[in-house]
Amino acid sequence: MPRVRKAVKSRARRKKILKMAKGYRGGRSKMLRTATETVRRALQYAYRDRKTRKRDMRRLWITRISAASRALGVAYRDLVRGLKQAGIELDRKVLADIAAKDPSAFQEIVRQAKVA
Repeated sequence: MPRVRKAVKSRARRKKILKMAKGYRGGRSKMLRTATETVRRALQYAYRDRKTRKRDMRRLWITRISAASRALGVAYRDLVRGLKQAGIELDRKVLADIAAKDPSAFQEIVRQAKVA
C-alpha cells in the first residue's frame, strides 16, 4: 500500500488559519495553536455580534423616535398605537430616519397618529 503524504492539505489548513489571524499581536498571528484559538474565538464573537447589532439598531431607532415624538408632546407607545390605528405602516428604521432628517414630515405623521 502506498504511503500517504498529507503535506498539501495540512499546509493549506495551516495557511488558512494564519491568514485569518493576520494583524493579530505577537504569537497570535504566527503560532498555529494560539492563532487557531484566537481565530475560533473571533469567529464566535463575530457570529454573536451580528445578532446583537440588529438588537442595538432597533433600540437606537426606538430611542430616536421616542425623543422626537416627546418633543411633539406624544409618548412613543401612543405614537405606535396611533400609527397602527391610522393604518400607517412605517417600520421603526424608516420612522427614525424621517424623525432625524425631515422633522416637518415627522410632525405630520404624528398629527395623523394623534387623530386616529
